[in-house]
Amino acid sequence: MNIVAINGSPRKNWNTATVLNKALEGAASQGAATELIHLYDLNYKGCISCFACKLKGGKSYGKCAYKDDLTPVLEKIETADAVILGSPIYFGNVTGEMRSLIERMLFQYLVYDENYSSLVEKKKPIGFIYTMNVTEATAKEWGYDQILAIAEKSVKRLFGSVETLFVTDTYQFNDYSKYVATAFNEADKAKRRQEIFPADCEKAFNMGVRFATK
Repeated sequence: MNIVAINGSPRKNWNTATVLNKALEGAASQGAATELIHLYDLNYKGCISCFACKLKGGKSYGKCAYKDDLTPVLEKIETADAVILGSPIYFGNVTGEMRSLIERMLFQYLVYDENYSSLVEKKKPIGFIYTMNVTEATAKEWGYDQILAIAEKSVKRLFGSVETLFVTDTYQFNDYSKYVATAFNEADKAKRRQEIFPADCEKAFNMGVRFATK
């Protein structure tokens, strides 16, 4: 069993990375081999619409033909038994780096036939872990779940199954006094970090356990 987690945050040791590592800990507890990939370490583009992955008889049919730092990541996703994608939410959606990955990950497998069928040979669960500064109530009010569900539906269609985890009202700074952030109460943020964030990490751990035992 091989499970890959991909960090779409520019921060390697903060909320998103922490929760992803907990998911991998859960998978490893069941004997799975795990790997965490940081997208911000890589130099790559989103889909460039070359359509080589759709060319009849083409050598790259069903595979992204564009070669850059994302190429080995796409190969790891293809061979993995499960994949967990983690991203902070910036202005209502995943980061640009994560969005570019999703474009490249999905489009190569999408068939332009009547059913928009899938070329994914090895179906696998895909996890989405979203971290965000806003509260759960605000996320619902602003329709984050509906926005993010668009990509999730495409992933489910192509890969088979999707599981999501929302981590809300996150702690952003070690010292709020150094930043212009009067919209937030530092004491409340710190309390939530101590009391709620561990439960979110436990949920991620359990996701990893489930993925490793499917």
